[in-house]
Amino acid sequence: MRVIVLGGGVVGVTTAYQLQKDGHEVVVLERQSQVAAETSWGNAGMIAPGHSFVWSSPRAPLILLKSLVLKDQALRFKLAADPRLYSWSWLFLMECTAEKARRNTLLKHRLAVYSQSVLHEVIADEQIDYDRNDRGILYFYRSQQALDKGVEHMRLLESDGQLIKVLDRDAIVALDPSLASAREIAGGIHCPTDETGDPAKFTRALAAKVAERGGEIRTGTTIIGIETSGDGVAQVLTDKGSVKGDGYVLALGSYSPLIAKTVGISLPIYPIKGYSLTIPIGNRPRPPTIAAIDEHNLVAVSRFGDRLRVTATAEFAGYDTSHRPADFAFMKGVTQELYPEGADYDRAEMWAGLRPMTPNNLPEFGCRRLGNLYLNTGHGHIGWTMSHGSARITADLIAGRKPAISMDGLLN
Repeated sequence: MRVIVLGGGVVGVTTAYQLQKDGHEVVVLERQSQVAAETSWGNAGMIAPGHSFVWSSPRAPLILLKSLVLKDQALRFKLAADPRLYSWSWLFLMECTAEKARRNTLLKHRLAVYSQSVLHEVIADEQIDYDRNDRGILYFYRSQQALDKGVEHMRLLESDGQLIKVLDRDAIVALDPSLASAREIAGGIHCPTDETGDPAKFTRALAAKVAERGGEIRTGTTIIGIETSGDGVAQVLTDKGSVKGDGYVLALGSYSPLIAKTVGISLPIYPIKGYSLTIPIGNRPRPPTIAAIDEHNLVAVSRFGDRLRVTATAEFAGYDTSHRPADFAFMKGVTQELYPEGADYDRAEMWAGLRPMTPNNLPEFGCRRLGNLYLNTGHGHIGWTMSHGSARITADLIAGRKPAISMDGLLN
């Protein structure tokens, strides 16, 4: 088949790769001048099954309510004249029960673990340099009470096979000496099978492999709409002309519902804005050696070779990606306190982008209405983690194969 992949982020490119492995002719359409230039560029870069907990938890409604008054909340809700914000928020609140949070977290973990295994197959087959660090991820806490609650919370993933190690402060410093001078670290949880790597670097290298093997990567191509015929897609309309295929994959992240709506498909995806800093290490003597998440401040720090990537904040701000220096002051301050000799903080590059969130934090797969339009979108805050498994699942569905993991609860 000739398959047209709409979207050149990590989800779209990994999907093209898996389809090409199946023998399909692939065309990737991407509006930016290169692939992985939006959400896949500025995220935390964590392959983190240990971070599979869904945002739609019993705690979320109070956090969102507090954010209307307190401006320092990690999850921020802004009132806006956007009907989609309120309809999505209602669906989100309906997922915030303890029972649904547990179910959705385990489904997400199933997909994340599988996806990591597919990534390992890919990097065994392909020579790709993406600043991989396989020493795990550290989730640390500022008080013993918070640590105890965190360990209790993590037992859910441990019951599903996640390897965890509970560490006191001394063990954390032994694991990463760059944290020796950090104050108020009571202890943490180390997930040694989690890992990190630069998703944009990976995606661009994988896209090059696809192109070398005959696939088309059409950058600078904006999708305008989809033309249908009967119960299928006839062609995709772009600013560079129409593109025809036998099958189509919608992998446009936060922009997927806008295109899907033009053909009568409603997707429960809303953009949640996140902020990140990319900071050169320079000649600083004590950069972090392992990725870490400050669970009190919800600031994540990863190291990509000679750079740090710092991410924080989830803001309901629609499709606005604007930012100002004040938006980064808190996360920068937290990182400097943790790693005072870790990077050249005055040279930090600021970025803001959109996470394509669904109410239950699970991606959308399969077909809706149109038999040759496949969904692979809505991966939320750990799209890099779930991308490889999602790509393989999509290729399986297109081929009529049964995916390697159970799709119960994942395929609507």
